[in-house]
Amino acid sequence: MACREYDYAGLLAETVARHRHYAAQGEVASYIPELRKTDPTLAGCALITPQALYEAGDTRYPFTLQSISKVFSLLVALEQRGVETVFAKVGSEPTGDSFNSIVKLETSEQKPLNPMINAGAIAVCSLIPGDSVEERLGLVLKLLEKILDRPVGIDEHVYHSEQETGHRNRALAHFLKDIDCLEGDVDEVLDLYFRQCSILVDCTDLARLGMFLAQKGVTAQGEQLISPHLIRLVTTFMVTCGMYNASGEFAIQVGIPAKSGVSGGILAAVPGRFGVAAFGPALDKKGNSVVGVRMLRHLSQALDLSIF
Repeated sequence: MACREYDYAGLLAETVARHRHYAAQGEVASYIPELRKTDPTLAGCALITPQALYEAGDTRYPFTLQSISKVFSLLVALEQRGVETVFAKVGSEPTGDSFNSIVKLETSEQKPLNPMINAGAIAVCSLIPGDSVEERLGLVLKLLEKILDRPVGIDEHVYHSEQETGHRNRALAHFLKDIDCLEGDVDEVLDLYFRQCSILVDCTDLARLGMFLAQKGVTAQGEQLISPHLIRLVTTFMVTCGMYNASGEFAIQVGIPAKSGVSGGILAAVPGRFGVAAFGPALDKKGNSVVGVRMLRHLSQALDLSIF
């Protein structure tokens, strides 16, 4: 149906209640030990209009951005280094492989296929300028803090858990260095990557971030932080690559730019209209929130959100 005056609060409450039980079909991410501790039955969704925030369920439960951070590190790299420099190191094509696969990196065009997979995001991290990891991370945190209008920090426990177990990412980073797709020191770049993945948010924060993207880089305070051109680039990547190797299916069923993370969050933006977010730690086999995908599909159908 067409967009109209709507009981958004009621719709969100009904959406969470109807879909929460699907968490039983997924599993919490276990390869990062700290994430394994999360209650798999948590579920929440939030929606922001230009006038108000609406939320239902476990929307204030803190979790880490994980791969959702790739959207904002990419924006920082594009803003600081330029489009040409970034895409000299990373491609712009979807991949049918898992987000942490090394296969295409070795067998295709000798650079990561896109910035939403781990290899591409690590390459992007190496392009963020600064004399230290803290300075580089500060650029990402500063962007998030301006959008959210509050201080932002990281979950130290998750960060150390990722550091201790991120062997696949280390392999990707060293391979990237070998093929000249990673600038600087490998260990420092990995440290930045692990830290950005460990940034703490909640579901309402994701909705606010989605609204920033939906408003083409303008904050709730009316400040143009990022150019509309760069926002268009990044939200296009969200459509084609943001849901890992389920992005095509998500585009058909939901039809809005989105980015998921293995902590269970999904950030989504309806251009010119809404910021939308979902949270549910139980994941499907492709790394996306089982409940989150179902809730967003329901909201898309109820509110006619698809951009297609």
